[in-house]
Amino acid sequence: MNKALIVIGYGNELRSDDGIGQRVAKALQLSNTKSIAVHQLTPELAEVLANTELAIFIDACLASESSQVQVQSLLPNSSTAIAGHTADPRSLLALTKVIYGYCPQAWWVTVPGVNFEFGENLSPLAEQGIEIAIDKINHLIKNSFIKPQTG
Repeated sequence: MNKALIVIGYGNELRSDDGIGQRVAKALQLSNTKSIAVHQLTPELAEVLANTELAIFIDACLASESSQVQVQSLLPNSSTAIAGHTADPRSLLALTKVIYGYCPQAWWVTVPGVNFEFGENLSPLAEQGIEIAIDKINHLIKNSFIKPQTG
């Protein structure tokens, strides 16, 4: 695969399971893949996205929202503003499209967590979710550059 691929894991590593996204990004050691671990999505990432063909975002979610690792395709959406960690990858894709006239095919991997208190230790659910997320991301990459399904 000679196409540009980026993995962006985000979250606060000092808030236990909220650091899931960064941990996944750091654990991925793939050739032809740029892996970035950040505290939050920022507008500066738009330039990086403009130079890639496939982007995979990884973040934690509350286990009450979903008890399983979820993978969904993303399309740009400018209805949400970039405002720190509350930013949504869709708003970053929209910003990329506005500034550069292009945004990559993108996927969002969310991993459930239960402990978002101050600390650096992950819950057993988060640890298990990280392994599942890595497997799902590897599968996405192997089957990448197909058109995402919408709806």
